[in-house]
Amino acid sequence: MTTASARVRGVALAAGLVGALALTACSGSGGSGDNASSPASASSGASARTASPGGTGASARLQGSWITTADGKIVALVVTGKQAGVFATGGTVCSGTAGAEDGMQMIHLTCPGGGKERTTGMVDSVDDTTLKVTWSGKTGQETYTKAEGGKLPSGLPTVPVKQ
Repeated sequence: MTTASARVRGVALAAGLVGALALTACSGSGGSGDNASSPASASSGASARTASPGGTGASARLQGSWITTADGKIVALVVTGKQAGVFATGGTVCSGTAGAEDGMQMIHLTCPGGGKERTTGMVDSVDDTTLKVTWSGKTGQETYTKAEGGKLPSGLPTVPVKQ
């Protein structure tokens, strides 16, 4: 019964996290002058895997909220225009940028607590439902599932809760 209660709390926490991410993804950039998240610029010839040559924002397919699990925690990666952030249950919050560099999609994040797990990531592939990112350091490759409409994607892997 304790394990079931812990799982319910984890799902409730995840649902709250996804709701917060949906709100974050919809908010403006606060006057940074970045118009990369406008519909016209997001669809300006970006391919499924990388932005158009010379582009500075993330490809249209990379935009949105992406969810995975790691070490029993839910990890959300949110990309809006050139801005990116990672949020993990347990309090990890990192922010930075996403965009094209030398023909690749890259993510660069800074974590106030000094965390190094997800600071530089290269997008290996992205489609309508799946995003694969290889992070420098011990995290390595992670596969994310697209979260639509503030809801958790189905089929997230679960990890037994330690008692």
